[in-house]
Amino acid sequence: MSAPRPTLSRLARFAGVSLALTTALSCSAGPDGRDVMDQDDDSPGGKADDLDGVEDAEFGLDVRPSNFGCIAPAAPPSSSAITTVRAFGNLSFDQPTAMLQAPEDDSQWFVVEKNGRVRTFDNVSSPSSVRTFVDIRNIVESSPNEAGLLSIAFHPNWQSNGRVYLSFNMRSNNQLWSVLTTMQSTDGGQSLDTSTHEIVFSTVQPFSNHNGGQIAFGPDGLLYFGLGDGGSADDPNGNGQNTNTVLGTILRIDVDNPSGGNPYGIPSDNPFASGAGGRPEIYAWGLRNPWRFSFDRQTGDLFVGDVGQDAFEEVDIVVRGGNYGWDAKEAFACFEGPCNDPELIDPIHAYDHSQGDRSITGGFVYHGSDIPGLQGTYLFGDIITGRIWGLSRDGNEWESELLLESGVNMATFAEGHDGEIYVPNYFDGSIHRIVPAGPPPSSDFPDRLSETGCFNPSDPTEPGPGLISYDVASPLWSDGAEKERFMAIPPGTEIQMLQDGDFIFPIGSVLVKTFMLGGKRIETRLLMRHPDGEWGGYTYEWNDAQTEAFLLETSKEVFVSGQTWRIPSRADCDSCHTDAANIALGPEFIQLNSDHVYASTKRRANQMETLAHIGMIAGLDDEDFDADQIVRLFGLDDPQASVEDRARSYLHSNCSNCHRPGGPGRSDADMRFLVPFSGQQMCGTFPEAGSFGLFDARLVRPGDADNSVLLHRMETLDSARMPAIGSTVVDSQGVGVMRQWIDGMSGCP
Repeated sequence: MSAPRPTLSRLARFAGVSLALTTALSCSAGPDGRDVMDQDDDSPGGKADDLDGVEDAEFGLDVRPSNFGCIAPAAPPSSSAITTVRAFGNLSFDQPTAMLQAPEDDSQWFVVEKNGRVRTFDNVSSPSSVRTFVDIRNIVESSPNEAGLLSIAFHPNWQSNGRVYLSFNMRSNNQLWSVLTTMQSTDGGQSLDTSTHEIVFSTVQPFSNHNGGQIAFGPDGLLYFGLGDGGSADDPNGNGQNTNTVLGTILRIDVDNPSGGNPYGIPSDNPFASGAGGRPEIYAWGLRNPWRFSFDRQTGDLFVGDVGQDAFEEVDIVVRGGNYGWDAKEAFACFEGPCNDPELIDPIHAYDHSQGDRSITGGFVYHGSDIPGLQGTYLFGDIITGRIWGLSRDGNEWESELLLESGVNMATFAEGHDGEIYVPNYFDGSIHRIVPAGPPPSSDFPDRLSETGCFNPSDPTEPGPGLISYDVASPLWSDGAEKERFMAIPPGTEIQMLQDGDFIFPIGSVLVKTFMLGGKRIETRLLMRHPDGEWGGYTYEWNDAQTEAFLLETSKEVFVSGQTWRIPSRADCDSCHTDAANIALGPEFIQLNSDHVYASTKRRANQMETLAHIGMIAGLDDEDFDADQIVRLFGLDDPQASVEDRARSYLHSNCSNCHRPGGPGRSDADMRFLVPFSGQQMCGTFPEAGSFGLFDARLVRPGDADNSVLLHRMETLDSARMPAIGSTVVDSQGVGVMRQWIDGMSGCP
């Protein structure tokens, strides 16, 4: 039996959405230079210079234009000294949070999945199978964004005692806990026997985030356990500087010598071993959310990646009795309260959020043999951008170097017994290995826009004949820029549409967007799905004469029409075009269920009906449409839409690419429009990444926009701004609609 077609009636029923809709979708230019929905030119769609003679029609195009020029080529080679390659065939895992090998065993790998499983596979280039080592999904709480099965540690004597330790979150009496437990293998190391389960240590988590959760045995044979400050934002309970709580610390315990009625002992040289002045388990404190730590296998130094709040991410070398400053300081900067205490230890390195890097993942000091130039270099990354840095010591100073825009969103790194480093991708579950890049191969990737095949080679301001223009009902705010959008897919291919209306573009597809300020082209971005199935984003910067645009390798700031404009890097593109949102953001059903003018025919027609009519959407034809009953998004200035519909449409187009299940957003909020507001986890919820010092702040505080963090993130222009990349101008109209919506709420649904 064939799969049911994604008809519009099914889409309208998605998530129980039922809205009164209008088909009067034609729009004019909004304030602040917003997108113009009626566009036209000499291509099958484009910007309108003259709308005289435009007529309303059932379809904008009669036939699909031929596209033999605008087809995505192979991605350009990396110029970095290192790169990543897919490892272990095509194995993939469910949100990997840790990956390691057991002591004295090179034969296999173990991968920790957030949902509560540990999987294992043979250490060969193409493993034939994956086995389950232990499955405790029935007790692991993984629904909050940062909760789940977070780490595993094999006892140093694993080969003889078969003992393993696991760190996870569980819920008991509606309270979230961080739990350290031990289990034993009773079948010669093939699996863990859950009946041997014994809780070693547990502590209440007041909020769902900042659980830390990594465990590892140190060179001293003792077990180290990292815990975050308890969550929310701004450390509301003051845990970071309170040594009478285990939150915001690295703990160190002796699991081989229990004492005092506990299943563990206290090392005699722990700073508060006697209990005077602090918890005896504490090894170091003043940490916000230690997200992955490791011991240098040669020096024994303990490197910790500590996740910051709104300004900085940091790397610390943690020593016994060290106080690392949170929440008096965030990295080198003062945060709350006195911060000039000479006992506070500064990080060895910190980076700010100006480039979109927002959540550090600690790694390892490299001691492999494949990349001699990295010997002794500490590798770490950022889960949001996938960037990988190297941190090396030059005398008494530490120097950081961006090594690779990897495109791998890592929640953990892994070190093999041979010293080589692996990078699991948290979002798609693939495993990658860091390898030397070698000399970059020759590439014919186009350096000029006129060479892409997507534009007229003689005049790249004119789109090629294979491009189809489109517009969106609720545009992304882009600092008042006007935008032209086009799509192109290879001949004989179709776009797949999922049940929620998301588009899956075929290999070879190209999405095009040009940004203009004051009538001047600044940049044209091409989002390409390459022959290997991977996506890549590329920016071409226009020259002053507006005759050509040139490929940029990195991000760049330019001054245009009285304002600073930031052109994104390729990694910036990856951080916004998320796997969770299926990469392509604008082209989706609820954005394109709107009218648009097609220049070649001078017709104004519904875009989805037109695409279906010309055979662009697999399994969908124009007979499936009843636009009066189909859900769509709404522009901020749509006079026929409610304030709530306009505000939630705005959140969908500006925020939901990250804030959705599986996305990199640092909260549990789901801002997709098709999810009912009651299920979006925004109303009345505590903020997780900063409260701006607001009174009893909530992400959305009904009736009180001034104390709603969501609004303040839209209004600020510092590192706490959302969206995090590509905007230096506040969207006054968007802020106004959001304020009106929140102030008009009488309570949470």
